[in-house]
Amino acid sequence: MDDLWVASVTDSINTIYLLFSAYLVFVMQLGFAMLCAGSVRAKNAMNIMLTNVVDAAVGSLSYYLFGFAFAFGDGSNSNPFIGVRFFALKDIPSSTYDYNFFLYQWAFAIAVAGITSGSIAERTQFSAYLIFSFFLTGFVYPIVAHWVWSSSGWLSPSSSSLLFGSGAIDFAGSGVVHLVGAIAGLWGAAIEGPRVGRFDAFGKPVPIKGHNATLVVLGTFLLWFGWFGFNPGSFTTILVAYPDTTDQGHWTSVGRTAVTTTLAGSTAGIVTLFGRRLLIGHWDALDVCNGVLGGFVAITSGCAVVEPWAAVVCGFVAAWVLIGLNIVALKLQYDDPLEAAQLHGGCGAWGLIFTGLFAKEEFIVEAYDSGVRGIVRPYGLFLGGGWSLLGAQVVELLAVVGWVSVTMGPLFYALDKLRLLRISVDEEVAGLDISSHGGYAYNAHPDYSPREETGPRFYSDYVRLQDNS
Repeated sequence: MDDLWVASVTDSINTIYLLFSAYLVFVMQLGFAMLCAGSVRAKNAMNIMLTNVVDAAVGSLSYYLFGFAFAFGDGSNSNPFIGVRFFALKDIPSSTYDYNFFLYQWAFAIAVAGITSGSIAERTQFSAYLIFSFFLTGFVYPIVAHWVWSSSGWLSPSSSSLLFGSGAIDFAGSGVVHLVGAIAGLWGAAIEGPRVGRFDAFGKPVPIKGHNATLVVLGTFLLWFGWFGFNPGSFTTILVAYPDTTDQGHWTSVGRTAVTTTLAGSTAGIVTLFGRRLLIGHWDALDVCNGVLGGFVAITSGCAVVEPWAAVVCGFVAAWVLIGLNIVALKLQYDDPLEAAQLHGGCGAWGLIFTGLFAKEEFIVEAYDSGVRGIVRPYGLFLGGGWSLLGAQVVELLAVVGWVSVTMGPLFYALDKLRLLRISVDEEVAGLDISSHGGYAYNAHPDYSPREETGPRFYSDYVRLQDNS
């Protein structure tokens, strides 16, 4: 009876921990909404807010019906590529998973679509959001999650057949979540083309500022808060004691993971602040916000398996990756209002490589083998662990880019050919709020400043203009 009671208490504590982490990750949806809303012009604020709500709602249904099964549906006929059971949560709870695990993974899934939405903001038909969000969260993302996070996945570090004897370590999803969302957004934005007026007739970039820096900063802090569920929560359990110790367990690693997350994001933010100061000549709060987020994205892969000092290195490099990719994007006339592809894609890719260079063997054993002594695993190249782990990280990077490209690229291309992807020039100039949603996000929406276009104030005005054109 005592053993049963101890087991029940342990399970209860771990369940509370995982559910609380899921709630924190879900708060990130609010962070994405605020960040996106502040980063676009006022005439598109309602549209971007609505797409964030739709990403969560549509993603909930698609992940419930198909996504969770494709990601974690291991069974008697399981395979390394795709899950085969638990459709619509049939047979859940099981001996492996419970409802709380589904909820946690669902919060990750809907975050992916939010990343993609930012890349194609201010010029995309609302129906396109519904289509790609359902497909991305229900099929594309879950397949990658199965590869890396399912015990039968071909890239999984928990698989019985480890790639290069290591498996790819992507603890909380620099590749699985952020790179997937970024590559999808990259294809969408590239196929749509830049926003009207983003580049002049000579190909030079014309700044299009977001309308509310306050919302951007608020969104950044909400995302920072949610990342404490995103990264430390990926242990999924906290009450796991490590053998041969009296005071260490998953709770120790959870705390360290929160520290590495904070240090990477903070370092990237500071480096971006000073780096952009050198390039543009002033201190820019919005650049710092993106720098902080870039650091978080990069550390997400190795957050549980690196020392705090390594997290500082991760954030330092992530800042320059983001700054460099933004320069390249302007040279290529690539337009991403949220810098999502550069931030989540570039920093996510760096995060995977960083883990292959700096992962510590002891921490890998703690994260994937509950600290059992005597287990030998490949670890970071720069710490003397050889090339196996780094090779697995590179394979994951290439596999994610390839998979998302061959699935989301054709989808966006088909939507474009069917004229379901981009809005008309008139609608874009007027703003999506008035042309697609019947009114502005703000009750007392002022005429735009001299730097922006003036437009109709009410939906009836917009319709009248269309009738007269």
